[in-house]
Amino acid sequence: MDDLKRFLSQYGGMIIGIIVAILLLCTQLYKLIIGIVLLFICGYAGHYIQHNKFEVKEKLKNFIDRL
Repeated sequence: MDDLKRFLSQYGGMIIGIIVAILLLCTQLYKLIIGIVLLFICGYAGHYIQHNKFEVKEKLKNFIDRL
């Protein structure tokens, strides 16, 4: 019984994570989550580019020159 308690206390988070992942895959909610994350990433990128135009231009210019 102590072994089971020790196992659950050590790997409980992983077990819960696996169960949540299985539920997300079965209900296809992962598509919604990916969409929301993508919105935030694109929003942050747009904000960064807008406020750092000259740095972004230089980085892109250097990247294109390397190609």
